[in-house]
Amino acid sequence: MIPARYGATRFPAKLMQDLSGKSVITRTYEATKATQLFNEVFVVTDSTIIFEEIEAIGGKAIMSIKTHECGSDRIAEAVEFMDVDIVVNVQGDEPFIEIESLKKLIQVFKDDTSSQIDLASLMVQLKDAEEIKNPNTVKVITDQENCALYFSRSPIPYPRDKSVETKYYKHKGIYAFRKAALLDFYHLPMKALEASEKIECIRYLEYGKRIKMVETDVQGIEIDTPEDLERAKKLWK
Repeated sequence: MIPARYGATRFPAKLMQDLSGKSVITRTYEATKATQLFNEVFVVTDSTIIFEEIEAIGGKAIMSIKTHECGSDRIAEAVEFMDVDIVVNVQGDEPFIEIESLKKLIQVFKDDTSSQIDLASLMVQLKDAEEIKNPNTVKVITDQENCALYFSRSPIPYPRDKSVETKYYKHKGIYAFRKAALLDFYHLPMKALEASEKIECIRYLEYGKRIKMVETDVQGIEIDTPEDLERAKKLWK
């Protein structure tokens, strides 16, 4: 499932911007299909413009019925009555998604024979000081089993002791959910921490869900600003 909201706060209509001859959402849809990892790939959107864009290339799109605050809610509405077990969320502004990272997420559930993991997501190590401080970059800290402890727009952990070698990890907004966990999210109200940080995966933690983080070394580019789009055009070439 690729959630695709037209009116993004920081960069409205970003998914319909041109990326080397095709829209950003078309590039993301085609890249996701090309992995050949999924039974079905859908774009889930609140926009007739995006809906028609995907249908015009022979893709599958679903129009949201309700207004949603986040991608998880949008996807949950779409899959609530589908006969599925695992749902993967690929963000519509990540056209550089690649197969190895998705394989790692799916493998989490193949290995989790006792169904202890509710969802899995990707993280990549951060080394640039400015990106570590950037509130648009969501950071994650984990326990010894690489399950998420917390997500924040602030630098976490805070490096009070400069002699300690501290690693920082960026949360990449690509998830794999058990359908049951996703529907729980959909029907549970937002709590204070999620509302404060504006990070949807915090809701899972606040209600006791286990999020397995999978490290990847693929940075890619999330298109959140016009500057990101220019970098993406250079990288696409």
